[in-house]
Amino acid sequence: MTAYVSALDLFSIGIGPSSSHTVGPMRAARVFAEHLVATGRLAEVTRIRCSLFGSLGSTGLGHGTPNAVLAGLRGLRPETCDPSDVRAAWSGLDTGATITLLGGHTIPICQSDVHFEPRTRLPGHPNALTISVFGTDDSMALFEETFYSIGGGFIRHDGDQVLVAAPQQPLPFESSAELLALCDAHDLSICEIARRNEEAIHGSAVLDAGLDAIWHAMHVCVEAGLVAEGTLPGGLKVKRRAAAVRMRLEEYDRVPTHDRDTSTEWLHAFALAVNEENAAGGRVVTAPTNGAAGIIPAVGHYYLRFVPKADAAGIRRYLLTAVAIGSLVKANASISGAEGGCQAEVGAACAMASGALCAVLGGTPRQVENAAEIAMEHHLGLTCDPVGGLVQVPCIERNAIASSTAVSAARLALHGDGTHLVSLDTVIETMRQTGLDMMTKYKETSEGGLAVNVIEC
Repeated sequence: MTAYVSALDLFSIGIGPSSSHTVGPMRAARVFAEHLVATGRLAEVTRIRCSLFGSLGSTGLGHGTPNAVLAGLRGLRPETCDPSDVRAAWSGLDTGATITLLGGHTIPICQSDVHFEPRTRLPGHPNALTISVFGTDDSMALFEETFYSIGGGFIRHDGDQVLVAAPQQPLPFESSAELLALCDAHDLSICEIARRNEEAIHGSAVLDAGLDAIWHAMHVCVEAGLVAEGTLPGGLKVKRRAAAVRMRLEEYDRVPTHDRDTSTEWLHAFALAVNEENAAGGRVVTAPTNGAAGIIPAVGHYYLRFVPKADAAGIRRYLLTAVAIGSLVKANASISGAEGGCQAEVGAACAMASGALCAVLGGTPRQVENAAEIAMEHHLGLTCDPVGGLVQVPCIERNAIASSTAVSAARLALHGDGTHLVSLDTVIETMRQTGLDMMTKYKETSEGGLAVNVIEC
């Protein structure tokens, strides 16, 4: 067994606004449609129904889950689709609408074919959806399947422990203690441990091309968010701010004699840019989720812009170190806001970015582990309470602040020798336990916290 998840899986290119509520359901719906084609049942289908349970039922409307499900049934993939083809797939349905399923079969469709069941929670995971198809007998399903969207765009069939078996890896680890022991035994950095596992899965050329494509997508997202203006969709009338911040910082930086350090403000702008793009349903990279997608790109851009001698090779090391840390969180706790609250999303991303930055700044494996622990420790108990069920308030600003925390934790760890009282394993286990203890209304249901105390205008 190994905790390690490939960077090409944990960092997946998709669309906003949510990896659990948009990307995962789209993938599940496509898998369902592929099964219909593979089993020859497609021609029998006259109607389709999808039920969204638990957190998907509570905040799926704000997260665009029905749009994502219909897009997946049509055969769209989150990695390659045009985001504009998803946004109104369900919400724009008119009377007498039809849908052409993957494989070319067209059937009638209406908004009531998607049912919201927020009070029904299936035992496998808080994010659950059941898709059913019917033939001439409308009272009995020809075929139905239940999926769980378990965070970060990953999905699992009901009854299965994992959707895909993990490939064999030469340096497996299940805890940060085991990871550090491997570093000591083989005289390797955390990045090098990750690279050896990745090369066993993909080979060096595919790995580097994949890492470069992931960073390119992150960079494009930052650049798009830094110029886009206007109001985000969804009814809260949240104004984009990243472009205005960028313009002010550029104007300030043009003054040759200024003595103000703008690095933190640029860091904030980078994070705002990504999360505003995500909230608008644009192209983003799950890192490790969409709700926390701004932190790793922001800290990576901070590294490239403000760290002397930073380069593309450093970004590869940055991403590989981050994914080793994220793998530990995913395996031993959760990266799902519906399961663990925002500590599982923003907390995980902050730990990943902090440890990764520490690594490219020259940190030892123990300093890297210490940086990740500091970052995660100070997000324990963080709730997921999106106002209006939208990944906007407090999510966008939360990414900006967590980016600052990641940089601070990395630099703090570099002042020590890696020795510290609380291990990363301990804080991850604490996060898991805290998530179990956290009331459901604080876990991506918009039934508590800011979601009920902020008046929607």
